Amino acid sequence: MLLSFLTFGVGFAARPLGGILAGHLGDRHGRKPVLVMALLVMGAATVLIGLLPTYDQIGVLAPILLGVIRILQGIAFGAEWGGAILMTFEHAPWRKRGQYTAIPQAGVPLGLLLANVAFLLSASLPGDLAWRVPFLLSTILIVVGIVIRLKVEESPEFTDAKEQGSLAKRPIIEVLKDDWRTVLRIIALRLAETGGFYIIVTYLLSYLTTNDLATRTTGLTGLIIATILAIGICALVGVLTDKYGRRVVYGVGCCLMIVVAFPIFLLVNTGVAPMIIMAYVIGISIVHAILIGTQGSWFCELFNTRTRTSGASLGYQLAATVGGFVPFTAGALAVAFGWSGVAVLYLVFGAIGLLGVVLTRDTWDKAERDRVEALTAAEPLPEVHGAAGDR
Repeated sequence: MLLSFLTFGVGFAARPLGGILAGHLGDRHGRKPVLVMALLVMGAATVLIGLLPTYDQIGVLAPILLGVIRILQGIAFGAEWGGAILMTFEHAPWRKRGQYTAIPQAGVPLGLLLANVAFLLSASLPGDLAWRVPFLLSTILIVVGIVIRLKVEESPEFTDAKEQGSLAKRPIIEVLKDDWRTVLRIIALRLAETGGFYIIVTYLLSYLTTNDLATRTTGLTGLIIATILAIGICALVGVLTDKYGRRVVYGVGCCLMIVVAFPIFLLVNTGVAPMIIMAYVIGISIVHAILIGTQGSWFCELFNTRTRTSGASLGYQLAATVGGFVPFTAGALAVAFGWSGVAVLYLVFGAIGLLGVVLTRDTWDKAERDRVEALTAAEPLPEVHGAAGDR
């Protein structure tokens, strides 16, 4: 089990490289090309997993090839997040950026939902088809995604910056020189979300089956119900951040993580299906949805237009490197200390996130909201693009 978790983590180790590449290309050449490139690489890598020969057929080369493909997926995902969020953020109206950026963030629970449904439906297929078919069917998503992304217009903020000749020549260098503290803050904030997420989504399922608390089907059912609820809650959280600010909402999510760390495992340890489902709902539908629903707008607003892709992507994906090895760490802690060790790890991630909240400025507090209201009232524009700080 620990070795399988390591294979899972390999892809996450490659995400910062994807973030750096996408940040440079996005800040130098535009957000749209990054979106198209990321989808093509991710799509090709995912389909290749469905075509991989098994260990019985080619021996140790099979897991090596899987590791290489996971690295490609990590690079693609590292590029994907910054491009998708930035395109949404920079097209959105000033006063609704929390609401708009929460929509692509809802793709996290939606993608998890679709993946689990696909594997539940394919479980009855004979032999290797049970796991190959879902990967091969991702071809449909690639085609649909490419058609949509080719029709999307380039970010208006990037276009303005390009016309004014204000693009950064070495955006990643500028970020490391001028905004490295902000990158560290984003890492702290994101560790709460990604660490907690992979404890609930990846480790908890193996914990249930290994300890004979429930069947895999019960765990997947809990995940599916939780992700359905999370999609709507994530979108609602985006609206709340526009009304009350980014910092206060994220702080609530981190405090909830600390409070529910032990109760989640106490619910799971009952072995009762409704209690297990409730644990998933608390961890995914509430805690995780609050955090991801806030990240899109807050992380983007912490950087200016010329380095926004590089800065937001770098902090986001460096935290993902740690998050990818959380299931392995949780498994090792469970061997040494039992479930309480994993609960403490979940609590620690929440505390790190709360520290990040304390150290990070709110980009959309009441003073900023009032200032934007005054500006738009004095200069009534149908759509005001650009972060308030840029204006």
